Amino acid sequence: MEEFRIAQQHMIAKKSKEEETKGTMSVLVNESYNSGPGGRGQYTKKVYRVGSHLHTWLSSFLPKAAQTIEEEQWNAYPYTKIMYTCPFLRRFSIEIETRYCADKGEQENVFGLTGSDLRNRVIDIINIVKDDLSGADYLKEEDPKLFVSKTTSRGPLSENWIEEYRTETKGKSELMTSTTPNGNGIMCSYKICRVKFHYWGMQNKVENFIHDIALRKTMLRAHRQIWAWQDEWNVVVAGENP
Repeated sequence: MEEFRIAQQHMIAKKSKEEETKGTMSVLVNESYNSGPGGRGQYTKKVYRVGSHLHTWLSSFLPKAAQTIEEEQWNAYPYTKIMYTCPFLRRFSIEIETRYCADKGEQENVFGLTGSDLRNRVIDIINIVKDDLSGADYLKEEDPKLFVSKTTSRGPLSENWIEEYRTETKGKSELMTSTTPNGNGIMCSYKICRVKFHYWGMQNKVENFIHDIALRKTMLRAHRQIWAWQDEWNVVVAGENP
């Protein structure tokens, strides 16, 4: 998985550069830390100008100053934390913690939640193959049911890809570097998302929209891209580790 991390970092840098070129994103801080979320890692702070990407009903009542989002990210792989805030809306924030684990998504409480956090959580399983995207969000070249890797020959994934992997690995220990006899490996990205929009009359509508539509759709597409961009990752890794 070290190769995955190297490739992932290069791909993130590449996509960030593209956003900078478009003028929709600026990097304010990019520095390492020794004691912080996840232990040691890399901290970045970025500013996004998101007005053109907002849902029509949301952008209609937000002034231009409120259509700028600040992102803070702590990357201590296999743990990451991202915080989104809007300088104009002081009582608004989105916080996403992620843990990447060498398993099939069967851990019940990977973040060690307790009390009201554990009681009030809602579990939503995202399946990059079975869960569909539509309209402009769907790209044929990013569809796991169609994509075949040119460098690894992996794919396409079947509707029952998770169940097939569980059958192949039944009774075996789960190691990040292990694969099945067919050369398949799997890991799960666990995320906990906290959304706050503490404005009377709008709180429930906005928070539900962010949870149920904005975040879920974004995560589904992003993880489909992780699979569909693997040829680009392999080129990067091969270039750095001949």
